[in-house]
Amino acid sequence: MDIKQLKFLIALDETRHFGQAAARCHITQPTLSMRLRSLEEELELPLVNRGQRFEGFTAPGERVLAWARTVLAAYDGLQAEAAACRGNLVGTLRLGVVPLSSFDPLALMQALHKQHPSLRFELSALSSEQILEQLASNRLDLGVSYLERLDAERFDSLALEETRMGLLYDQRFFSFGEKPLSWEALIELPLGMLTSGMHFRQSIDHNFHSRGLTPQPLLQTDAVHQLLQAVHGGLCCAVMPLDGGLDALTEHLRLQPIENAQTLAKLGLIMRRSAPRSALAEACFALYQ
Repeated sequence: MDIKQLKFLIALDETRHFGQAAARCHITQPTLSMRLRSLEEELELPLVNRGQRFEGFTAPGERVLAWARTVLAAYDGLQAEAAACRGNLVGTLRLGVVPLSSFDPLALMQALHKQHPSLRFELSALSSEQILEQLASNRLDLGVSYLERLDAERFDSLALEETRMGLLYDQRFFSFGEKPLSWEALIELPLGMLTSGMHFRQSIDHNFHSRGLTPQPLLQTDAVHQLLQAVHGGLCCAVMPLDGGLDALTEHLRLQPIENAQTLAKLGLIMRRSAPRSALAEACFALYQ
């Protein structure tokens, strides 16, 4: 057994396709299949359900896959730790961020890249639940998520600034003057919103409902880019993080502050507490402490 076989197994899980997994690992499909069969023979367990195409993992395969992720994370952590001891950071920082957070990951990545040019980045937009699950299983190094109900025994956290809200609009279609907007004024506008299961939407609903208001959104979507496209096209306006930099995407977008508008829970950096600890995540924490 070697590290490459474990990488092949994880690539197959992530692509769910033999050919795509082989391409990701820069080998041929027959080589991938042969190396996985060798792993099965060594462990004396069937790991993969095979038909004309990939049909998933066996029950033992799922358990071995979880160990493979842990071993590979420990291997990558060892490499990163050794580099950190030499004063460098190497590898890939795997960062998960909740949609529409006020945290701008670009500033973090620029600061780290300037100090450590060999460092690479993998950025994912995930729900709070997905971030915690992937931190726990070592598929992420660092998460940016809401801190409410965070298990402090499993995760370390660092609170970030409060997320304030503003109204994003295209000035070619709307104009609101200079004063902050009230929630009562927003109810009269064509609004675009994320779907109700997302934390940022829940904070918006709370601000409306606590004032006895019921919004009737013109558009609901679970994709942030579609919401931005609708705003840019003049279809609607949208409540967004005030300090998220979204108004800088084009010359036409503006963010107007909203009175007494903030999310229900604080946002924070999160990393796992148990070993293997991520040297990359620890470096990120050091930047914000």
